[in-house]
Amino acid sequence: MTTLDPKQFLGIPLALVGAVLLAFGAQYQSRGLNKVERIVGQSAGAGLSLKHIVSLLKRPSWVIGTSFLGLAVVFQIASLSLSPIIIVQPIGVVGLVITSILNSRLSGVKLDKRVKSSIGLAVAGIVIFVTIAAFTTSDSVVTDGKLIVILVAFACVLAAALLLFLLFRHSGIALIYIVGAGVLYGFVATFAKVVLGRLQQGEFEWLTWTCVAALLVGALLGMVFVQNAYSSGPPDLVVAGLTVIDPIVAVLIGIIVLGEAAGAPLWAVIGFVLSGALAVTGVLGLAKYHPQTGSSALEQAVEPNTD
Repeated sequence: MTTLDPKQFLGIPLALVGAVLLAFGAQYQSRGLNKVERIVGQSAGAGLSLKHIVSLLKRPSWVIGTSFLGLAVVFQIASLSLSPIIIVQPIGVVGLVITSILNSRLSGVKLDKRVKSSIGLAVAGIVIFVTIAAFTTSDSVVTDGKLIVILVAFACVLAAALLLFLLFRHSGIALIYIVGAGVLYGFVATFAKVVLGRLQQGEFEWLTWTCVAALLVGALLGMVFVQNAYSSGPPDLVVAGLTVIDPIVAVLIGIIVLGEAAGAPLWAVIGFVLSGALAVTGVLGLAKYHPQTGSSALEQAVEPNTD
């Protein structure tokens, strides 16, 4: 059985700090966008207009949220530099619990048993996944062949994401934006891990630079998807997608392409599949039963203007 070097466990607390920052960042960003929609008088569900963007940059809550998310990325990258992506990426699900509590208290919307059960399923699935991964996975050498496979897969995902955005940008379906953002950020995390790995291997050539470019494109489009998701869904649903779909994508790449679970026994592989399915079931349940799903900020009660 493959186990981590003791130093690699240091990535876990860093990932936990990143998850907390993600939770608060998402809450502040969502609040800022909702207020901007009311000020502008136009939903951002069909895409951010120039008026939306200018107003967001002037809204303290959105700027604070963006700063928190920036710090979350820093901690995530630090954790990825120490531990396999298959371990630290799923830890972000802690942010789901924090965001759900924050959003419920700030919005005054109580979560019923079905929503709480869905959150519990998502968290339980990820916790089981990380526990198994912590003792059955290890880092691997990032070869040129692995990079090319990841880049080709990302090109296909990018094309599909752009097509979905064009087809459904006026539908206001939060889950579409959330899944799109989750998949894109899964690749962003992977590219971050790959670039860090290449640096540690002393290899930084055109292929690595291509990964850096892909990382920036994925992060930018993912951010657009997230902002649109805030317009048609609550922040805890958005965070649920990012902290479950994102790591599942990153983990699949880590297992299939990077070979981080090459030494994992059969029972661990079965555990990955079952726990992953449990987490996805939780996110789908949250999207279905959350009382704020599909409600635009324009249709919600006006919050006190405290920022």
